[in-house]
Formats: sequence, structure tokens, C-alpha cells
Amino acid sequence: MKLGDAIDHYVAWRQAHGAKFTTTRNLLRQFMHHVGPETYCDEISRAQVLAFLIGQGRGTRHRDNKAYALAGFWRFAISRDYASSSPLPVSERRPPLLAPPHIYCRTQLQRLFDPRNIEIAIVGAKQLDLNTFRTLLLLLYGAGLRFSEATGLLRDDVDLKASVLTIRDTKFHKSRLVPAGLPLATALANHLSQPPGQRFAPDGAAYLLSNRDGTRLASSTVQTAFDRLRRTADVQGSAGGRSAPRMHDLRHSFAVHRLTDWYQEGADVQRLLPVLSTYLGHSDLEGTKIYLTMTPDLLNQASMRFARFVHGGENARA
Repeated sequence: MKLGDAIDHYVAWRQAHGAKFTTTRNLLRQFMHHVGPETYCDEISRAQVLAFLIGQGRGTRHRDNKAYALAGFWRFAISRDYASSSPLPVSERRPPLLAPPHIYCRTQLQRLFDPRNIEIAIVGAKQLDLNTFRTLLLLLYGAGLRFSEATGLLRDDVDLKASVLTIRDTKFHKSRLVPAGLPLATALANHLSQPPGQRFAPDGAAYLLSNRDGTRLASSTVQTAFDRLRRTADVQGSAGGRSAPRMHDLRHSFAVHRLTDWYQEGADVQRLLPVLSTYLGHSDLEGTKIYLTMTPDLLNQASMRFARFVHGGENARA
């Protein structure tokens, strides 16, 4: 099969399974233009692949991303008989392992959510106010939302009476309902009780969290404030992990803390894992694994459950 047709089939297949697939699709299209869309898959040489991978020179994360995209495509092409073999170099290195996410402890979270620290962090941020920034952080941790999901919420997406958030246009093109616990629901009610003022975007959208002029929060503005907040709150990375914990690690922390609490409560964790996956907006359990980073507390709870099972105590079904 011709490369252009095979790539179109692969992209359509991945998107049909719920993935936006934007970045990988663009990389594959770059490769298609590099080789030529009319070239048959089995006519592509290893030299052509190497030339595309090397690009402007030395190996970089971008090269790793290109190699990863091509490897996935060729696995698909071979499985569909679009190609008989892969032209990727056998010695092509795998992307280096990323540092594991930082799981914030309860004390660190208290310091991050402390209004006094947040007030210091937003000094100089003309568009960002204390209540908006704090509510954003509480959403990222308290509801395990992605940054884009939290900043895309409209005021009408928050049902205070039912304590439910409607998350639209998610990573997998599916909307979902996310229940909010009492502390988060209270924070949202407090935020919405404040007069919106001029907080309506030029297109009329009323974002739940917005800049002072009503426009959607920009990741660059918030990231700058979070970096300053992390330093002000003296939140450091753990040994072997990331030196600079991220905002996205609040989502990781939510998942791990939820799992740890279930173990402590003696809940059927195996049965509840699909619930966590759905809550986080994953298309399947595979996507949830990355958020189940093992921590000493989690390992301890799992070990205790196993010990009870071995000694004939409580049946550890998880």
C-alpha cells in the first residue's frame, strides 16, 4: 500500500478508538512529505528513515518522538499487511525513561493551597487574582482534572445543587460528569458567589476561571505563578523524581491518594479501578496506570492487605 493511504488508515483507526492523535499525526505527515505519499510502504529504505530521524542534527527528544511515531505506524502497517517489514534501524534507541511524577504529601498541599503563599506568588500577574488561582489548584487536585479541562469550564458547567461538574471536549472527545466532594464544592460556591464583573470573554463565554478581562487563563501565565508558588511554599521534588514538581502532578496525586484511601478503607480496589478510570476521563484502564504511581504509603497498604490475605484474615480482593 502507498504510504499516504496507510498513514490515513492508521490515523483514522487511532482516532476511532478515542485518541485525538494530533501530534503523532503531524509527525507522520511530515515523514510522508519527506518520503513522498505515493511511495509504497515496502519501498521505503532505512536510509530515508534515518535522514528523517536525524533532521537538523544531534539526537533530541524530538527525534525520540519521531521514532516512537514511526514504530507505532509500522506495527499497524505490518499487522494489516500494508508492509512486510519495518525499515526502522534496529539500533534506534528508545526514549529515555521520564522521571516519575511527584506525589504531593498532605503537608505540601496545605502549603500550596495557603492563600498567603498564593498571594505572594501572583504578585506582578496583572490578569490573575488569588481566588481564581486557588480555585484552579483545588480543581486540579480535588477533581483530578487536566489543566485544559479546568480552564475550559464555563460557569454553567458547574451544578452547585448537585455538586457536579460537566467536563466537555476532553482529551478523548467525550464529555463526562465529575462529582465534587464537599471541600471542593464549597470552594466553587465561594468562587461563584463573587460578582463576575467584566469577566466575560469577547465571544460572550463566561469561563468559571478567567483572567480579569474575562479571557481564558493562559498556561504560560499560570505556570509562572505556580513556579513562584512552589518556591514560596518550599515544595521540593523527591529523590529519584522530578526536581521541580509540576501542576499536572496534582492530578497524579489525586489518583494515588484516592487509591491509598481505598486500601485504608478496606475497599475492593480491583472493582473500583474502572470507576477511577472513568472519573479521570480515560478511555480504558491502560490510560489510568500512569496515575497509579507507587508511593511508600500505597505500598504499605498493599502489603498489609496481602498479609491479611496470607494469614487468613480479611480477604484481600484487591
